Amino acid sequence: MEEGKGFAMGLALSSMDELVKMCHAMEPLWIKNNENGKEVLNREEHARMFPWPSNRKQNSSAVMKTEATRDCAVVIMNTINLVDAFLDANKWMELFPSIVARAKTVQVITTGVCGASGSLHLMYAELHVLSPLVPTRETYFLRFCQQNVEEGTWGIVDFALDSFHDNTQSSFPMYRRRPSGCVIQDLPNGYSRLTWIEHAEIEDKPVHQIFGQYIYSGMAFGAHRWLAVLQRQCERVASLMARNISDLGVIPSPEARVNMMRLAQRMIRTFCLNISTSSGQSWTALPDSYDDTVRITTRKTSERGQSHRVIISAVSTTWLPYPHFQVFDLLRDEHRRSQLEILSNGNALHEVAHIANGSHPGNCISLLRINVASNSSQHVDLMLQESCTDQSGSLVVFTTVDVESIQLAMSGEDPSCIPLLPLGFVIVPVESSSSSTVSDANSTQSNSEYGNGHNNSGCLLTVGLQVLANTIPSEKLNFSSVTAINNHLCNTVNQITAALSNSTTTNTTTSSCLDNGNAVGSCNEPTPEP
Repeated sequence: MEEGKGFAMGLALSSMDELVKMCHAMEPLWIKNNENGKEVLNREEHARMFPWPSNRKQNSSAVMKTEATRDCAVVIMNTINLVDAFLDANKWMELFPSIVARAKTVQVITTGVCGASGSLHLMYAELHVLSPLVPTRETYFLRFCQQNVEEGTWGIVDFALDSFHDNTQSSFPMYRRRPSGCVIQDLPNGYSRLTWIEHAEIEDKPVHQIFGQYIYSGMAFGAHRWLAVLQRQCERVASLMARNISDLGVIPSPEARVNMMRLAQRMIRTFCLNISTSSGQSWTALPDSYDDTVRITTRKTSERGQSHRVIISAVSTTWLPYPHFQVFDLLRDEHRRSQLEILSNGNALHEVAHIANGSHPGNCISLLRINVASNSSQHVDLMLQESCTDQSGSLVVFTTVDVESIQLAMSGEDPSCIPLLPLGFVIVPVESSSSSTVSDANSTQSNSEYGNGHNNSGCLLTVGLQVLANTIPSEKLNFSSVTAINNHLCNTVNQITAALSNSTTTNTTTSSCLDNGNAVGSCNEPTPEP
C-alpha cells in the first residue's frame, strides 16, 4: 500500500546500516573461537547495537533458534552484473540452483533514483537442501539495494516483511530473515569482493538425525555455502560468455557450446528441484530402509518434449567416512564409474565432448558415448553429464539423451524442448561426532577444521534416481517397483562404498560406512581467492 512504502524505505535504510556494521565489526560483536578460528555472533552485543527492528516482539508462541554466519570471498563477476542478478528473481535462481528452489518478485516498491541504487523489491523465496529429509524454508522479504559512491561499494540487504506486518508468516517451519545480504566491492579485471551475512530465526523443530549437525552448524544455509556456490557459478557464467575457449571433442561452434551449457544447466536445476521438498512435493518413507533415510514419490511429467507419463523419484542419503572430494572424484570419472556394474550395466563410457566451466578440473560438462557391448545395431546411446564442486559440496548429475537431441542443440536450436530425466549424486562434507561438537545457542559454527578439504572425516552421499513408471498416467505405486528401486539404491551405495574402500589405505569397512546416526556437520573456511 502507498502509506506503507515510506515506512518500508525507513526499515530498508535501517537494515542496510545494520548489514554494513555487521560486515565490518569485529569483537565484541563477532567473537573468534580460539580452538577452530570460527566466528560466533554475540547475541547480547547484537541486541545492544541493534535494538530495533531485530529485537521486535513477535506474536508467535514458536520457539525460534538463531542462525548467524559471516564470510568473505572474491568472485569473477563485476558489481553491476551481480547487482542485476540479485534484483532479477530468475537470474538469482540461476546463480543458486542448489539453494534457491523458487523465487519471484512480488512488487517493485521503488526502482531507484539513479540506476539500481535505491531499489526496493518485495520478494518471495523458497530455499532448499538437496534432500527430501530437510524441509524447505519459505519467506517473503524486502530486498534493498544501495550504492556507496564514496567507498566504491554496493550493498544488498534482505529483511523480513513481518518486521511491520504480522500476518505474512505461513511457512513450516517458521523462518524469519533478519537483515542479511552482502556488501560488494569492485576489483580490477571484472572481479568483486563480497562480505556476506546470513542472519535468521528458524523455528526450533527437530530434523532427521543424519542431517542434524549439517543444519545446526549453519553450513546448510550459512554465508559460507552461499559464497562457495556463487564463486563456482560465476566461473560457470564466465565460461558461458567466453568465445576463445578450445573445447575437446565434437562441439562444432561457440553457439553449440552455449546451447550444451544451457541444456546442462536445465538438467542441474531439474535434478535439484526433483530431489527436495520444494513446491510442496510430498515424499513417502520406505519402512524397510536403513535408518529411515530413503524417500520415494511420484509425479506426472510436465516438461516440454515429454509425453504425459508417471515418474518415480527415489532419494537415499548415507554417511561415508571419506572426504567429499574423494567420493566426487570417483563418481565424476567415467572410467572409474563404468567399473560399478550398478551404474553402468556393464557398459563402458567414452567422452566425446568436454566443456571446462571452472578452475577446478572437476567443474565440467561431458558428453559421453555409452559403448553397449551387445549392441549390434547402429543405434548410439549418449549421456550428458555435469560435475561441479566447491568447498560446500559437490554434484554429479547425468541423463541419457539421443543423438537427434544433441544434434538439435549443436545446430543452435532451442534446447528447452529436449526431454531430460536426470539422475545423480550430491556430496556434502561433514564431520563425525568424535571430532566435532554441536554448537550452542549463540553459535552456528561447529568445531571443525575443514579448510582445504584434508581434515574432514566424512561426507553425506545423497543418491537421486528417477525412472519412468509406465505409459498410462497413474500415481499408484506398486510393490515390485518400490522394492526394485530400494534394492537399486542399496546396491549403488554398497558398490560405491566398496570402490572407495578398495582405493584407500585406511581400514574402514563397508559396515562402518552406514553409521548414519553419528553424522554431524562441519563448516567451511573462507573460500580462497582466485
